[in-house]
Amino acid sequence: MSIRISQIDKRYGRTRALEPIDLDIHDGELIGLLGPSGSGKTTLLRIVAGLEQADGGSIHFGDRDVTRVHVRDRRIGFVFQHYALFRHMTVFDNVAFGLTAMPRARRPSSGEIRGRVMQLLEMVRLQDFAQRFPAQLSGGQQQRVSLARALALQPDVLLLDEPFGALDAKVRQELRRWLRHLHEELHFTSLFVTHDQEEALELSDRVVVMSNGRVEQIATPDTLYRQPANQFVFEFLGDVNRLEGDVEDEVLTCGDARVAVPGVENGRQELLLRPHEIWLGEQPDARAHLPVSVTAVVPVGAEVRLELEADWLGEPWLATIGHAEFERLDVKRGKRLFAQPSRLHRFDTPRPQTLAPLATS
Repeated sequence: MSIRISQIDKRYGRTRALEPIDLDIHDGELIGLLGPSGSGKTTLLRIVAGLEQADGGSIHFGDRDVTRVHVRDRRIGFVFQHYALFRHMTVFDNVAFGLTAMPRARRPSSGEIRGRVMQLLEMVRLQDFAQRFPAQLSGGQQQRVSLARALALQPDVLLLDEPFGALDAKVRQELRRWLRHLHEELHFTSLFVTHDQEEALELSDRVVVMSNGRVEQIATPDTLYRQPANQFVFEFLGDVNRLEGDVEDEVLTCGDARVAVPGVENGRQELLLRPHEIWLGEQPDARAHLPVSVTAVVPVGAEVRLELEADWLGEPWLATIGHAEFERLDVKRGKRLFAQPSRLHRFDTPRPQTLAPLATS
């Protein structure tokens, strides 16, 4: 089921929660609404669900205009952050609840209900927990029950509001992988809200980045990360290091530090770079003299994260390097090194301007 959101806006008194928003979601697409608190993502989701009314615009599910259709008639499934399970009901009865509550004329037979519920419990890997109560399940298991309950009514659209926000990091990662596989198997159209950048980039076919009630960019995860539309998107999607100084003749200086910045005009400039865009060496390069000291060392999986400080830096930098490089440099807290940016980014125009890569040795 495709979704077409056209010029949807919303006000609460004098506060404008949503600027007029246009968004087309394709049939079977998994779309993430990503943004900080107050960006309008949950308001937009609730308007799509019918839990709130927009002040203007329209919403279509396929060819059906649902702008003024009541939530119970929109054929949507909704998964909340805090599960909202009935604690006095078993897992089976929780999943079956929406089916058993349907009007008699539309209600499936008891045999059909049982078959559908057990099929869903098998999909979410909880078939052996059908007679347990929510309190006897882990948080991740309860969220899977919540998802199975939402899918039981065979909705046209599945909406999820911070579905993994109440879970610890490892469980969130497992459930993200599981939800992605389930989506590929069932091919339902889904819209989910998150403030977790990693979650949005891992799960979504496309991501809608929002701030202050506006859409900043709509793109695939890869495009979003590699070609951010503006500085807000760049900074919101991951760790950012800042380099501010005066540029003269394509060289930026900041105190005793300097770096070549081809193509950058003279004057005060702020440039940005990601932690993985820093090369570290024991000697300065001809193109860069950026002395730093290592103040923290944190091994994380396949990489090592380093915190770097210097008199010329306004705030510490974060650098990521491989374990082989870490061992080659014999990195320890307090060690003095020289940073060499492999790439610098500048956002002084509506579209991002990425500088040409600097050669590294």
